Amino acid sequence: MIVTITPNPSLDRTYELGTLALGEVNRAAHDRLDPGGKGVNVSRALTAAGHRTRAVLPLGGFSGQLLSDLLRRQGIEVAAVAISGDTRINVSIAEDGGGLTKINAVGPELSAAESAALLALVRVDCTGNDIGWLACCGSLPRGLVPEWYAELVAQVHSGGTRIALDTSGPALLAALSARPDVVKPNREELAEAVGRPVVTVGDAVDAAGELRKRGAQQVLTSLGADGMLLIAEEGSWYGSAPVAAVRSDVGAGDASLAGFLGAGGTGPGALAAALAHGAAAVQLPGSVMPTPADLDPAAVLVTADIPLERPLRG
Repeated sequence: MIVTITPNPSLDRTYELGTLALGEVNRAAHDRLDPGGKGVNVSRALTAAGHRTRAVLPLGGFSGQLLSDLLRRQGIEVAAVAISGDTRINVSIAEDGGGLTKINAVGPELSAAESAALLALVRVDCTGNDIGWLACCGSLPRGLVPEWYAELVAQVHSGGTRIALDTSGPALLAALSARPDVVKPNREELAEAVGRPVVTVGDAVDAAGELRKRGAQQVLTSLGADGMLLIAEEGSWYGSAPVAAVRSDVGAGDASLAGFLGAGGTGPGALAAALAHGAAAVQLPGSVMPTPADLDPAAVLVTADIPLERPLRG
């Protein structure tokens, strides 16, 4: 069992069209509505891959009920805290040429009582010998202090559950001292965490090493089209998985984390699984999560020979 916690979940509406014309009426060729939020996407990807998972999240209003219904229809166990605010609705506009415009709503503000109830629910759901990982994912909603994840990691870790943390900014920095088993920043989040640009693969290796010194046991870093890095005590590896065309990158990083955790959450084999899941996800519409049939492990290359001087695109 892999439990996910998404403190600021969403409903994700995606519109696909040829080219977005600002200030004009645009007609979508296709549209879809998916459960959203980073931890929710991790649970969806795990379910698609045949793993058992439970999604813990605060839900409110009609949108919260619909989100819960959509998850249950996909076979995902839901553990929810009822909140007074409405669950947010995000919009993505995907263009045929690969352009993606996202509008993320700010989301509800959680009260002190709702925050405490969510923390307590996660602790309860992470008790028992069948819990392998807790994935703490996404931004914190209004009402939750940056140290909220740090408190959660410390409490759940004490019970023996392994922790994966995918967040950024002050919440990431505050949680490092609690020694999460793996953190998953992307290139921009990594640069923000260390306070300097990340322009080469070597820069990313150095920055990831700094997060390890601050407490992270492993650092799984997404470099976008330039691949991924895994920096751990056991070793360091670099991997890539080229794709012909990107259809939508919504949820691709979450699919990568699901692949990593589903493959054990450590070592080059888990990195290869993360790359395969991420590459498959960007070739699917909206935030559709890949199934095993979508994966192409043969396209993945993982090596301990890291190209430190290679410049990163973008």
